[in-house]
Amino acid sequence: MGKKEQDITQGPEHKKSSSTPNKALRKITLISTFGGLLFGYDTGVINGALPFMSEADQLNLTPLTEGIVTSSLLLGAAFGAVFGGRLSDQRGRRKNILMLALIFFIAALGCTFAPNTEVMVLFRFILGIAVGGASVTVPTYLAEMSPAERRGKTVTMNELMIVTGQLLAFTINAILGSVLGDNDHVWRYMLVLASLPAVALWFGMLVMPESPRWLASKGKIGEAMRVLQQVREESRAKAELQEIQRAVTKESEIKRATFKDLNTPWVRKIVLIGLGIAVVQQITGVNSIMYYGTEILKDAGFETQAALVGNIANGVISVIATFFGIWLLGKVGRRPMLLTGLIGTSSALLAIGIVSLVFEGTAALPYIVLSLTVTFLAFQQAAISPVTWLMLSEIFPLHLRGIGMGVTVFCLWITNFTIGLTFPVLLGSVGLSTTFFVFVIFGILAITFVQKFLPETKDRTLEELEESFRNRIIPKTVPGQKKV
Repeated sequence: MGKKEQDITQGPEHKKSSSTPNKALRKITLISTFGGLLFGYDTGVINGALPFMSEADQLNLTPLTEGIVTSSLLLGAAFGAVFGGRLSDQRGRRKNILMLALIFFIAALGCTFAPNTEVMVLFRFILGIAVGGASVTVPTYLAEMSPAERRGKTVTMNELMIVTGQLLAFTINAILGSVLGDNDHVWRYMLVLASLPAVALWFGMLVMPESPRWLASKGKIGEAMRVLQQVREESRAKAELQEIQRAVTKESEIKRATFKDLNTPWVRKIVLIGLGIAVVQQITGVNSIMYYGTEILKDAGFETQAALVGNIANGVISVIATFFGIWLLGKVGRRPMLLTGLIGTSSALLAIGIVSLVFEGTAALPYIVLSLTVTFLAFQQAAISPVTWLMLSEIFPLHLRGIGMGVTVFCLWITNFTIGLTFPVLLGSVGLSTTFFVFVIFGILAITFVQKFLPETKDRTLEELEESFRNRIIPKTVPGQKKV
């Protein structure tokens, strides 16, 4: 080995770990998923901060400016997801996560000390860039660090950390709202706490290894081997490195799809289905509850502090349902799981709309609405959200994955942005019941799309799916299962 390579391998990622490979992988998973925790906290904290932030002596927000403040993060995330993936390919997963941690920290402080709406929107947009970058970089890093048999479980830990971050935000909002509710700047305390996980992520990633997959793709074979020896048994590290080298060589020979390839009918169809999956997850209205849950409960009749406390239930059910969803993915097909989730969420939203009319002005209404938002999130987080991200990773053949994931994730965030922007305007102009009836219509359209166009990807290889689309056959059942 030459002197140059020896010098390169002296960084923190190449120090011989004294822990076992399993412990090393658990440590890597814990540290890197602080990016998911930040994702969850920063998207959830606005839920409780908005009522205080909107006061006349604070930022004096209208329904429109509430939507702009909330959705500016989501617009930033759309661009962060696109450019974050490219930067991690160029600079490395570890370096990209370090950069994102710094952006998380600076943007959290910028939001905390924002003197007006314009500055708040600017730093929320910057914060969104970090959220979007983390949404693509952290799962990629985890997938490349994990052995094949543990990859699914390890990668879904990031989804679990996202909903845990949202639960943490809801809980802290409730505590600060109850203890410091009379303080004009309580919302600033809610926002500044997001800087602490960012610090933990930055210092933690300083001693984490780089992805061996990325190192091998850059020709740094010696470094890749050293990292694999930290997270694999000695006998397995060499064999896996050879697999990685073969995969890198194969990928370098594959002609990647471009936008010109969308003229090919089967390519266009599979990309459109990917876009549909992304849109379906968002038009359920899930993020109207995750971002505006406190406002919804206030509109139903709760006082601000009671709404903050009640909103914790939404966070708790999200975490529990995500655990269940991770388990369920290995048991049933993607299509029936997604259809069941959409029927459940649409029914819950329809019930919210009806009871808002029938029980308007009664003391029971806020409690009924809370129970229905919890029911909604149980279906969403146990069925729809896990299937969405898994199917997006499964549906695209290798040569389509770059353009497919780029376009679909960007579209997902733009849809999220649109809903985040318009929801408070709808709520303020047409009321709670009509707003949720609109989402019921979207839910019916989503069910129709899944029933008619969505393929079943469980237990099928990428090659089998590609062949099906080439032959204009959409597989709708798990192999070996009789079609009902």
